[in-house]
This record gives sequence, structure tokens and C-alpha cells, in this order.
Amino acid sequence: MIHRIAFLGLGAMGAPIARHLATKGESPATVTAYDADPARLAGLDAPRLVATSDLARIDGAQALFLCLPDGAVVEAVLFGRDGIADRLAPGAVVVDLSTTTHADALRIGRRLEQGGRAFLDAPVSGAPAGAEAGTLTVMCGGAPEVFARLRPLLERFGGTVLHMGPLGAGQLTKTVNNVLYDINIAALAEVLPMAVAMGLDPAQLGQVVTTGTSRSYASQYFVPRILKGEFDEGYPLAKAYKDLVSAALVAAENGFPLPVTAAATATYQTALRQGHGDRDKGAMVLPFEDLLGVKVRG
Repeated sequence: MIHRIAFLGLGAMGAPIARHLATKGESPATVTAYDADPARLAGLDAPRLVATSDLARIDGAQALFLCLPDGAVVEAVLFGRDGIADRLAPGAVVVDLSTTTHADALRIGRRLEQGGRAFLDAPVSGAPAGAEAGTLTVMCGGAPEVFARLRPLLERFGGTVLHMGPLGAGQLTKTVNNVLYDINIAALAEVLPMAVAMGLDPAQLGQVVTTGTSRSYASQYFVPRILKGEFDEGYPLAKAYKDLVSAALVAAENGFPLPVTAAATATYQTALRQGHGDRDKGAMVLPFEDLLGVKVRG
């Protein structure tokens, strides 16, 4: 039974996940939520949740959950100068909720196993709203027995919790999910300006693509924001781009042709080259608006 949990990465996704871990479930567990920035610990008050900027408080944790920006940060946190992997209890499990790459997961998992710790790559999908509601989709890669041991904890914040296969399978699944989402947004970015340039009303067009057969989570989230000219609410383009890079690496290593993905990647790259990296994915519409001399606004 896991009674001592440590959690690192208290952003928009991590903070609510840490709260769910501490407050849900039949078996009580103490969750120590660490961040070097005390400001990020504000608002984390909950039963059995200890917010701290003292790294020593996580010593001996039986499970460590990470929700960090990318694989490089995960590796630095675990194995860097002040790496915390060796602070964990013998036989502890590291659960990485971050979005990294298939190769990252394999490398990190093998290194942890060499040190006597287990690893589960368990990226999540569902955005901050899903994290707040505790309804995230959790895609896990790792040994079946490790997944079985951690599943009760994962279900505290996940509405759909799946074991996708061996080490790396979770990150591979997240890459597939994100790339399909990214392709959808890239298609909206180039087709909507064309439709407006041909004389269609943006607001009415928005109603069609959010209610008709082309509707998707991408259209329902981004089209209303595009119509308002709001491009700063979602995950930044520059950070999201890593999903397409990850897919390209898998394709190159295995000789898989991905022509549609390559085209969507070019759309991302165009927006990035024009300086929209700090804006959300909906900002991919901006280069096409400029090219056609139109605005997709309600």
C-alpha cells in the first residue's frame, strides 16, 4: 500500500491533480507537493496535502508524480545535480504525467530501473478543466504489475485510465492523440480564411463547423475564440510543437510516411516563424488571414 506520495509540477494541470490525489480514495495517503517557488504553493490547502519548498520533505516517498514541461526537465529533476530519484524509497514508483516523447520514456524508465525504482509513463489529456474535475484520460506505459499497483491512485484524477502497453506506450499514445488534434486545428486555420475570402459569413460558418459533421473538440474550443480574436487562452504553440517533432522522430526511425502530418507541421512552422509561438494553437489562422487579406471574426 502506498501511503507517502510526492508531487512535482504545480501548474494549471498539476495543482488540481495533487489535490485529487490527497483528498480522494478509500486509502488515505499523504501528498507532499513541492515547488521551489513558494507562490505556486498558494491555494493548495487540503486534507493530507503538504505544500512545501523544502525538497528534503519528499525523502522516502513511495510514489513520485511528475507534471513537468518536457523530457529534458523530467530528466534534470530526476538525475541532475539535485536529482531526486535517489531520495525516493527503495522500490518506489515514478509516475510521469508530463508530455515527453517515446524515446524519453524509454531512456528515463531504464535508468530508474537500474537504480531500483519503477517507472510509469502516464501522460494525460483533458486540459485544465479535466484536471479540475478529476476526469482526465490517463494513458499508461510500463509493466502491468506497476500499473495495477498505481491504478487506484490514477483513478483519483482520471475518468479513463488505460494501460496501453510496455514502457513508452503511454507517451506514444499521447503523441497520436495530440497529432490528430493538431492536424484538425491546422485544417481549420487554412480552410476558414478561404471560406471567408469567398464571401461566407464568419459567424454563421462558425456555427456550421461547431455543430455539423466537421465538429470536433478542436473546432468547438478554438472557433469561438478565433471569431473573438482571442489567441492567448490555450497551450502555447511553441510548446505544443514538440508533439509534431515527436511524431516526426517516430516516423523517421520506422520509415512511416505521414504526409498529412507533415503538411500540418508546415502550418505550425509558418505560425512559429511569424512570431506566434507564445500564442495558442488558434493563432495558426493568423498567417492565412494575412495571406488572403481577411479576418475570421464574428
